[in-house]
Amino acid sequence: MNTVIIILAVLAALVGILGSIIPGLPGPPFSWLALLLIHLSDAAQFSTGFLIGTAIAAIVITILDYVVPSWSTKRHGGSKYGVWGCNIGLVISIIGLPFGPQGLIGVIFWPFIGALVGELISGKQRQDALRAAWGAFLGFLTGTGLKLAYGVFAIIFVIKELFV
Repeated sequence: MNTVIIILAVLAALVGILGSIIPGLPGPPFSWLALLLIHLSDAAQFSTGFLIGTAIAAIVITILDYVVPSWSTKRHGGSKYGVWGCNIGLVISIIGLPFGPQGLIGVIFWPFIGALVGELISGKQRQDALRAAWGAFLGFLTGTGLKLAYGVFAIIFVIKELFV
């Protein structure tokens, strides 16, 4: 049973990392699940404070991931069209991931392009649309960076507890 829990913990940690870049897949909750599972195995015993603190961090990061892009887009003069465009661009980029390096580059650029197109559709002038698209892009990068940092943090703890 212990081996099954450890395997599930490693899988949850890997899904947590993937969830940092794949939309709709909640990375931080999976990363926290990995920490909880490794705690439930014989491999590690984390303190209650650590588990509560990391759970709160996962919840806050997950919420921020939804709030920061909208906030950043609005702060840079954008509208809901820009936010929707950013999200659609992200989905387009994920579709391109299996097609090699250009897919990885697309994860970075398609959200910006989507936000730009969304703002232009809303009737904004090019300069204003670029500013709003930049805000959407910065918000996307911030959310992704936070999720990825948390996922790396969790996977480091899982690996450390298993092999050190």
